[in-house]
Amino acid sequence: MKRENFAMLCDFYELTMANGYFKKGFQNKIVYFDLFFRTIPDGGGFAIAAGLEQAIEYIKNLHFEADDIDFLRNKNIFDEEFLQYLSKFKFTGDIWAVPEGTPIFPNEPIMTIHAPIIEAQIMETYLLIAINHQSLIATKANRIVRAAEGRTVLELGSRRAQGASGAVLGARAAYIGGCNGTACVLTDQLYGVPSAGTMAHSWIQSFDSEYEAFKTFCEMYPNNTVLLVDTYNTLKSGLPNAIRAFKDVLLPMGITNCAVRLDSGDIAYLSKEARKMLDDAGLKECKIVASNSLDEFLITDLLRQGAKIDIFGVGERLITSKSNPVFGGVYKLVAIEHEDGRIEPKIKISENIIKITNPHFKKIYRFYDNVTGKALADELCLYDESLPNNDSHTIFDPNATWKRKTLTNFTAKSLQKEIFHGGKLVYKNPSVEEIRKYCLNQIDLLWDEVKRFENPHKYYVDLSQRLWDTRQELLNEKI
Repeated sequence: MKRENFAMLCDFYELTMANGYFKKGFQNKIVYFDLFFRTIPDGGGFAIAAGLEQAIEYIKNLHFEADDIDFLRNKNIFDEEFLQYLSKFKFTGDIWAVPEGTPIFPNEPIMTIHAPIIEAQIMETYLLIAINHQSLIATKANRIVRAAEGRTVLELGSRRAQGASGAVLGARAAYIGGCNGTACVLTDQLYGVPSAGTMAHSWIQSFDSEYEAFKTFCEMYPNNTVLLVDTYNTLKSGLPNAIRAFKDVLLPMGITNCAVRLDSGDIAYLSKEARKMLDDAGLKECKIVASNSLDEFLITDLLRQGAKIDIFGVGERLITSKSNPVFGGVYKLVAIEHEDGRIEPKIKISENIIKITNPHFKKIYRFYDNVTGKALADELCLYDESLPNNDSHTIFDPNATWKRKTLTNFTAKSLQKEIFHGGKLVYKNPSVEEIRKYCLNQIDLLWDEVKRFENPHKYYVDLSQRLWDTRQELLNEKI
């Protein structure tokens, strides 16, 4: 089987357009594309950017091999001169992007690509795959982590993920979003995300008795013992046998750091009963782990019911973002750069207002209150506009321009970082641990009202007056 070359992981129309651009002599036409998203998953107040590291690796290795060219030649649709162009293909442009772990909002450029049009066009599919998938999972993970209210959350969803990369990179994204670890060993090996695990029901079923299974596991892994107690009967056998194994094996060794895991039944009720039984047995330090199709809504309900849970294991509803499984990022041309250096804005218009794009080569600024440190609003502005000063600045809601607010005593910071310059990587990828810490810190800078699960406060993403005027001029021209 041929080794996968991700240059070929593109929609076929990327290549037909590229061939057409080449035939028209457009191969040196310089353009700007924005990668952004339109709606926040689950009706939330914000999303989290992720997947940039994988996008960078893709761009660094972007090329077509001889057998790729032969495959395309056999389609009998592409010009030979175009195929020869592809044989020497590499990325030569510039890219700016929002760092992984940054809270993001609709219509903000997560990535801005400045490159010859064929290069920019061919990259569309993979860049959307990388950013859409991991931003979706990081966003979902953070919702679940916030629902757990400081308790440990582990990602356990590999076997329910959509494919191997969905499992591996989904676990990476979940860690960025705030999960404490994963069951996926390969994600640990590749990215340093802590992996952990306990046992399956098959371990217990393979022994003559539940107690023997528990006792053996305690003897083998005394410093990392978590016993699954619902194989037969949680309260009548599982918990009593676990308690007995802990007392027979761990306590004589002076070990009190252990746990039981509930994976079925009425988790709220069982956790409260388990806590009583463990405490009565003198195992007050023994933790209770809960799993079984959990998400932020079920975790919130469990805690409202007084469930005694220390650790949540979350699988399928996290790794697939089951309640809202599509991030909805898009990739749109926003400007053309002419030979004289003039940048011509471009707009996409639709009867569906949400699909009307913000034109031009843009910058993004985030305003922070100098007293609280909290994020106040974001602003998209034209590339040649200067950084707003911190004296006074008026922002407005682009969909309701009468909603204006004047900011004072603030600091404005640019959100995007330069990633590639002239085809060369100029950005150093942080470790996944550094990204996770940065992410949690940045989320702390959002107001609690923005972080609500239900009816969150709408965070302002303003357009500068110049950008607003440009957009309106283009709309008036095209309508």
